[in-house]
Amino acid sequence: MLWSTPSPSAANWSSGASSNTAVLMDTGNLALLGAESPSSSNNNVTTLLWQSFDYPTDVVLPGAKFGRNKVTGFSRQGVTRKSLIDPGLGSYSVEIDASGVVLKRRSPSSVVYWRWSSSSTSTLKLIPILKSILDLDPRTRGLIDPTYVDDSQEEYYMYTSLNESSSRLTFVSLDISGQIKMNVWSHALQSWQAIYSQPADPCTPYATCGAFTTCNGGTTSSSSSFCDCMPGFSRKSPQDWELDDRAGGCVRNTPLHYCTTTSEKNATTTGSTDIFLPIPRVTLPYNHLQSVDGAAAASQSDCEEACRASCSCTAYSYNSSRCSVWHGELFSVNRNDGIDNNSEQVLYLRLASDDSPPGSAGNRRRKPSAGVVAAASIVGGGLLLVLILLLTIWRKRSWRCGTPLYGSQGGGGGVVAFRYTDLSHATKNFSEKLGAGGFGCVFKGVLTGGSTAIAVKRLDGAARQGEKQFRAEVSSLGLIQHINLVKLIGFCCKGHKIRLLVYEHMSNGSLDSHLFQSDGAAAAAALGWNTRYQIAIGVARGLSYLHQSCRECIIHCDIKPENILLDASFAPKIADFGMAAFVGRDFSRVLTTFRGTAGYLAPEWLGGVAITSKVDVYSFGLVLLEIVSGRRNSPEAYSSDDNYHIEYFPVRAIGKLHGGDVRSLVDPQLHGDFDLEEVERVCKVACWCIQDNELHRPTMGEVVRVLEGQQEIDMPPMPRLLAAITQGTGTVTEGSSASSM
Repeated sequence: MLWSTPSPSAANWSSGASSNTAVLMDTGNLALLGAESPSSSNNNVTTLLWQSFDYPTDVVLPGAKFGRNKVTGFSRQGVTRKSLIDPGLGSYSVEIDASGVVLKRRSPSSVVYWRWSSSSTSTLKLIPILKSILDLDPRTRGLIDPTYVDDSQEEYYMYTSLNESSSRLTFVSLDISGQIKMNVWSHALQSWQAIYSQPADPCTPYATCGAFTTCNGGTTSSSSSFCDCMPGFSRKSPQDWELDDRAGGCVRNTPLHYCTTTSEKNATTTGSTDIFLPIPRVTLPYNHLQSVDGAAAASQSDCEEACRASCSCTAYSYNSSRCSVWHGELFSVNRNDGIDNNSEQVLYLRLASDDSPPGSAGNRRRKPSAGVVAAASIVGGGLLLVLILLLTIWRKRSWRCGTPLYGSQGGGGGVVAFRYTDLSHATKNFSEKLGAGGFGCVFKGVLTGGSTAIAVKRLDGAARQGEKQFRAEVSSLGLIQHINLVKLIGFCCKGHKIRLLVYEHMSNGSLDSHLFQSDGAAAAAALGWNTRYQIAIGVARGLSYLHQSCRECIIHCDIKPENILLDASFAPKIADFGMAAFVGRDFSRVLTTFRGTAGYLAPEWLGGVAITSKVDVYSFGLVLLEIVSGRRNSPEAYSSDDNYHIEYFPVRAIGKLHGGDVRSLVDPQLHGDFDLEEVERVCKVACWCIQDNELHRPTMGEVVRVLEGQQEIDMPPMPRLLAAITQGTGTVTEGSSASSM
């Protein structure tokens, strides 16, 4: 017997077995029904004995519950199929337990690689976030209606289709690679198309490519295109790979010399022929990690020898004077995007010298003959001339003004590479300066034709820092679009030093110029309370998109009024992504290097610990207080007799909030024209955002829902750091520090 359904209880089968019927319902649910004795109304009553909706395998259809029964412990667990043609149990599973939605690698060992917390452990709700994500994409807008139920009996998710037409049919599946996917029927292609995945990066699932592979999540065109064997390895079963079954991974082309010897004494000498190939900018393997004592591995060469001395050692890394070695198979080695250089790692893979690629250490040990060198020089010289010619042609074609580098979803636009002379002409030789910052100046310009106003940022800092900001901006804004993110039109590179970024021009400048003007009567008139409230919602939406809707979570790292630009209708757009960083959905590439602006920094920056997207939430909370008050959050001191009195506005704000007097916090320039309920809501959100513990701060998706009035919020507690300020700096004697924060 290859497969069978779980047997219902014997009682259900013992009586009236001939009355049991199997029904395939219109929903796709296969149900086994049993008939009981006639009721008083002389109608037969049927009871549900078994249904396929309770055993979803790798597909959850509309109307099916996905979750658990808290009373019986029954769990509707999804399990991937083994391959495209084998419906047997695969490598991954998804279920709901007490901690939330959990995705696991089932074999060879159970590893949780992605989790979405439930309401029992977090204030985060999946459904509102999922709805907002679906509404952003026209392909998913109005497609399904997801619901979430959590009561004393059950906890489950369910969705229903809102459009039953043949072109809008949908189902949710657990892909062979370990991703939850939403699939929609394409009438044009006459096939199912995956339009949404979670986790978004196909490399997030543990060991999705198998052993001795590298995973590059930059492409998702097919399930196998993001997987490659490591150098010196080949696919164990190419046929299985073609069917998306990569559980076998890759195997060595040539066995290690050290492991072919039987004598430990001889092994020491023969093992020296193995070489270690560096694989740069990757996440280090997940499994079989062993740290080597610093005394035994004081240098990289010592670390290499420690690995070489063991037959089972397959790789090592040496970073920050720390030696790590791996034994056995290597899993989850994922390519780094290279934007945040501080998180780059190098894995040194052990190979037999016969498998060393050209140019590696093992290959350089063999000295070529003079004849080979001469021939190679002649051929190489000719190839070099051809390469130079091709590069010249390519540069003339690719770097002319208006050449698109990334296709835009709207068709036609996209990020373009400009010539320096064109931008110089557009800005009248960079004569009209709009502003200046730490990385350079911004100039106003008009593209050829006079119809498109632009802002050109010229990066003037140190070459390395300017180049890093340039790469960060192009890599983030060049690949994403959102109504509350400033649009990157193009860029220009000239030589090794000149880097220009071209944005859409924002006619109303930055938010700080309207909030903090000393003679701000005109600005205050333009920025009425309704405008300020819509600015707050818009910025929250933009940050929510960066954190939760991009393929990788993007942390802006420098949220402040100066980096919030306003268009002609005062709609906000987040700008200046020079400090932005990409991190994985599980925050496996956490940041520790300081970045941001003093006055808007979360406590974890100052503590030197790894940070997450919650640093943006903290900065946003401080910006909200500035939007309400029209004043900076920096400490202000004034003297009285021989004492200094210090007022830090966030301390005052949360004190007034607890006292029910938020009216006194509002900018006087508004002359009392504001919505008191909205002001209180903004102040509550702001004070939750600036909590010391990042786990107590809301996500930006939750912030959006509260500001839009879709979700209620409790009164926030006084943060510990603010409480310390309240207790310790109400009055400071002359000579004491007045700027502790």
